[in-house]
Amino acid sequence: MDIVTAQEMYDWDRAAIEAAGIDGKMLMESAGRAVANDMLQHIKKQDKVIILIGAGNNGGDGFVIARTLLNKGYEVDTWQVVPDEKISGDAEAHKKIFLSSGYDVYPFTTIEDLLPHLKRADVVIDAMLGIGVKGRLREPYASIIQVVNDLHAFRMSVDLPTGVPAGEGESVFDAFRADYTTIIAAPKLSVFLQQSRPFYGEWNVVEIGLPVPLLEKPKRKLWGIDDVKETFPVRAADSHKGSHGKGLMIGGSAFMPGSIVMAARAALKSGLGLLSVATVREAIPAVSSFVQEATFLNVEEQEGWIAGQALEQASSYDGVLVGMGLGRRDGTEVLLQSLIDSVDGPLIVDADGLYLMKSLLPSLKNRKTPTILTPHPGEFAHLAGVSIEELLKSPFSYSRNFALEYGVHLILKGPSTIITSADGEQRVDVSGNAGLAKGGSGDVLSGILLGMVLQTESLMDAMSNSCVIHGCTADWLTQETHSETDLLASDVIEGLSRTFRTLSSSSRS
Repeated sequence: MDIVTAQEMYDWDRAAIEAAGIDGKMLMESAGRAVANDMLQHIKKQDKVIILIGAGNNGGDGFVIARTLLNKGYEVDTWQVVPDEKISGDAEAHKKIFLSSGYDVYPFTTIEDLLPHLKRADVVIDAMLGIGVKGRLREPYASIIQVVNDLHAFRMSVDLPTGVPAGEGESVFDAFRADYTTIIAAPKLSVFLQQSRPFYGEWNVVEIGLPVPLLEKPKRKLWGIDDVKETFPVRAADSHKGSHGKGLMIGGSAFMPGSIVMAARAALKSGLGLLSVATVREAIPAVSSFVQEATFLNVEEQEGWIAGQALEQASSYDGVLVGMGLGRRDGTEVLLQSLIDSVDGPLIVDADGLYLMKSLLPSLKNRKTPTILTPHPGEFAHLAGVSIEELLKSPFSYSRNFALEYGVHLILKGPSTIITSADGEQRVDVSGNAGLAKGGSGDVLSGILLGMVLQTESLMDAMSNSCVIHGCTADWLTQETHSETDLLASDVIEGLSRTFRTLSSSSRS
């Protein structure tokens, strides 16, 4: 599913009207009907519904929604919250159809007049403003939204909640707080931003008849479990351990062995054929007792950095993961620089490795093979040299610009994880839940990532699938056997068996 900016959505509408010859009024009719039918899953026949209609296409959609619901026998009051002169074009045409059909529109005068009606409503549908909004709302929208957000009624929005910007860069705004939003044609960027995501509530996307072959495809896509099933690697019947990748994992310490244990177990559970774990001698007994299937390389701390077999043999592996439990000792950058220079396959950098990577970023431009960085917002803000607040305003832009500048692949972890390729393609994963907000979850994801990268032909598919596998495993566990409170990273590792069994069955069918 594509993800669009406001401008890209405007361009899609223009392609439908100008290139495909779809009349704008017909497109609005299609959109309004699709939204109304989607919203009906949340509206009961006995509910009293109020639809708030503003200017522009959003308001025009509102007239179609109101007419559709009334035609189906629902109790609907339609309130126009802007003067008549603000209703123009296709929206005005649909208002005329609405009135000619025998239905009434109530004109908004003051909030005091509207308030008694709102208090009696079971459902309030917001069709006031669409994708062109930026900054603070003007009256009467600001007062209406302030009142409606305090109601006990079920609140629904058309395309995006009034007041929510469609794109990035805005952090201060007033907005309708929807319980459910029916999105038209494609989700907008703001669905996935920390500051605007809560205003959407639950959401669904409806198709409205746009001419798909004529639409310019954005380099942004929502990636889910169905996409994983289509791209999941199939193991050949005659495959052997060498067929599924030979990986090296570097990290851990005497005081932090658990991080590399979880990453190693996750990698092996994800089908990696051969795994070597490079860690300090003191940690090997603790790690090996939990990871019997791996081989081990002893590393030594010399002048504050890690040396030994790990560096000497790194080039003989198909891919390397570094960073979990590595520590931030002075001089450890030397290890990372050596890996950047010597690893012939994908190099995945996580955790402490990301903190140490900042001074080495220019050297990543010279790598001939992929570098994958897996930061959470704090780590990425450090790498990009911006505040976390600034980063979260525009995570798509920062991720894309950073990936293009340094030639890296980036997984920006969060409730909406943004996966960016070195050429600027982006995918978003929204799986997972608050049960993953615990230490060790990132280590598990990195282990899955190493396993998938070394078994999947497409690097972008491998990164995207790893994130969804991680998140969906947590979702299934909290639905079936765990709660978000008690879920541990080690539970997710054990839950991978169920996930991969499901995916393997799908790929064979």
